[in-house]
Amino acid sequence: MAVFTPVSLAQARAFLAGYDIGEAASLTAIAEGVENTNYRLDTVQAGRGRRFVLTLFEGRTDAASLPFCLGLTAHLAGRGFPCPMPVEDRAGRWLGRLNGRAAAVIEWKTGAWLRRPSPADQAAAGATLARLHLAAADFPLRRANPVGPAAWRRLADRCAEGVARASDTDRALLKQVEGALDRLGDPFGAPGLGAGLPGGAIHADYFPDNVLFESGAVSAVIDFYFGCDGAFAYDLAIALSAWGFDAEGRADAPALAAFLRGYEAVRPLGAAERAALPRLGEAAALRFTVTRLHDCIFHDPANLVTPKDPAVFLRRMDHWRAAEPV
Repeated sequence: MAVFTPVSLAQARAFLAGYDIGEAASLTAIAEGVENTNYRLDTVQAGRGRRFVLTLFEGRTDAASLPFCLGLTAHLAGRGFPCPMPVEDRAGRWLGRLNGRAAAVIEWKTGAWLRRPSPADQAAAGATLARLHLAAADFPLRRANPVGPAAWRRLADRCAEGVARASDTDRALLKQVEGALDRLGDPFGAPGLGAGLPGGAIHADYFPDNVLFESGAVSAVIDFYFGCDGAFAYDLAIALSAWGFDAEGRADAPALAAFLRGYEAVRPLGAAERAALPRLGEAAALRFTVTRLHDCIFHDPANLVTPKDPAVFLRRMDHWRAAEPV
């Protein structure tokens, strides 16, 4: 359950005194998610019920990045893109403090994420990602990738320092991660790969559980807290790595094709982007392998969030490496 900071209804009511969204009627913990604390917030204003998300940003979310993340969602929502608008308080601010954490009230979006998306759903998700890239092209704020190659190396080094507490499986994975780090280097700095490709603000965490569907269509894209500047093709590679593989990390060719078809129906890839995609896919898979491995090795049993299996993303790396041009 992803509730790291408890909030009482009385505390929520005091916090909402600075907003024009009514009085808090109920507060329900949202179990999904692994980074921040989220509550479903129901309010009553002038006799009418309203619903929001109350988010408390935990230690792994850099508070200095939040104006970028919330600003990006506001920018996109203002252009008709399906994502939740952050709610301003009476002073025009998106962020406040609650129980020692930066906190924000976010518009509630209806829908549910799909555990078994059909090819049509895959195509719709791909098309929506392309729409996001087009709508974000003129977003003025900047944020460096918080989980880029330098972070991968730092996490791998910390895993090596904590290897005594790692399982045999995790130690073997760490050796493979270290080999991949040496092989890939900085894929974003290489001409024709990350460098020089079309880019701008990207989501950088476009997984199925961050894309809500309702009545067969995408109703919302959520959780922009890894959002940053980057190549659009890298964002696409992350998404393909998330949507186009089964639970064991095996490639699902029809799913990959459907997602890519949907994306290119809205924003066709250039030749350089297409050539870079396998290498960027390998980079995306390495990112999630090393972050998950770190979470496994340093998992705190008191934290009720179960670490995700890093091995399934290592298998994705094998797929992308095999797809690279010879």
